[in-house]
Amino acid sequence: MAICIVDKKDTRRQQKFKFLKMGCRRPVVAAFALSQMLLHTTASDDSRPIVQWFAPFLSGGGYCSEAISFAQAISDLNSPRFSLHVTQHGDSYNRKFVSALPAETKAMLDAHWFTSPTATPPSIAICHSEPGAWNPPRYQTTLCPPEGTAYAIGRTMFETDRLPSGWAQRMEAMDEIWVPTLFSKKVFEAGGVPASKLVVVPEAVDVAFFDPSTVEAMALPDVGDDTTVFLSIFKWEERKGWKTLLKAYFAAFTNADPVVLVLLTNAYHSTSDFNNLVARYALDSLGRSLDALPRIHILPSDLPQTDLPSLYKAATAFVLPSRGEGWGRPHVEAMSMELPIIATFWSGSTEFMTDANSYPLSIDGLVPIETGAFKGHLWADPSPTHLQELLRRVIEHPAEAKKKGQQARQDMITRFAPSVVGAIVVDAIADVLESLEAGYDEL
Repeated sequence: MAICIVDKKDTRRQQKFKFLKMGCRRPVVAAFALSQMLLHTTASDDSRPIVQWFAPFLSGGGYCSEAISFAQAISDLNSPRFSLHVTQHGDSYNRKFVSALPAETKAMLDAHWFTSPTATPPSIAICHSEPGAWNPPRYQTTLCPPEGTAYAIGRTMFETDRLPSGWAQRMEAMDEIWVPTLFSKKVFEAGGVPASKLVVVPEAVDVAFFDPSTVEAMALPDVGDDTTVFLSIFKWEERKGWKTLLKAYFAAFTNADPVVLVLLTNAYHSTSDFNNLVARYALDSLGRSLDALPRIHILPSDLPQTDLPSLYKAATAFVLPSRGEGWGRPHVEAMSMELPIIATFWSGSTEFMTDANSYPLSIDGLVPIETGAFKGHLWADPSPTHLQELLRRVIEHPAEAKKKGQQARQDMITRFAPSVVGAIVVDAIADVLESLEAGYDEL
């Protein structure tokens, strides 16, 4: 095996192809895979190079929804350059989530599904999960990248000011790391990941599914034409800023105001009795019962995904004062539905929020996480005072709020529609394949 020396100023791809030309192997590269790259076959005898996307497609949650959106976008474009395989990876099977998937999504996944190993490894493996699942995984899951993969890409993100311990080291085995935002790119660089490895690839939002012109508003109890509906969608954890949300909402309005805060949430290491959690917070922090406070309506956690557009359509504005986001899936769904959003202007949401399309929520600084695996990391401290002001502003300036919502949808169509993001991904994959083929030709 040759000793290989490359210029550290080279991009990651340039370094990789120098390795190939000099007859070297990196841990995730197999010479056999390179020599056979153009001979890969799928179950349907497709002769195109294989791109295998490993992700928690059947698990629900952020990585899952993002992976499905990528797969759908790539499938719709049907690139002649490669064949897409999708494989479950990184999390457990969620029967309830899968049963609620739209029929079209199930059909798309089924068309590209691949569970058993291919005759030869994929040309490109995309490992879409938290890095602890990457090969060698820290827990039982599908191996990604498979042994002999020609080019390995990691897709991941994080929500605080730094990388978790060990992440940078696990990224060393990857040829590229795809992150959704410039914020993530800066955090990963500061954490020791070479800038040459990092590529910003945004997340797509299904602007056809989340289209306000195609659905009727969901009927909500005791909501009239003059009721302002604030909608918040999140999992019940400290990171999502639910205490800040309740504090600002209770301070901004009274029980006589025609407003309602609608919550769609699910348990995360907590009880699922959310009515009791909200009531306890009101009593402990304000010394008041919910009857004496502005109205809150909590939806069933198992609301089908197919009902989400009509739920957004029923809202006046979306609000989420989270402490940190990798991206912000409910944010962009709401924006696609032409809703003005009030959200923390820090971390992932800075990629798509502007003064023209939203109400950026200021922060009172960064504060340390006090408990858990990421104790000592810093995340945002959203301003409850500013949030209170913005909640009132939506009511007092309805034309402004409507204009922001209209701009939000236009921005989602222009920047993050599946066709737009899909083209970014397909072009990135084609670039890798061309470089691999050039390296193969010169061996």
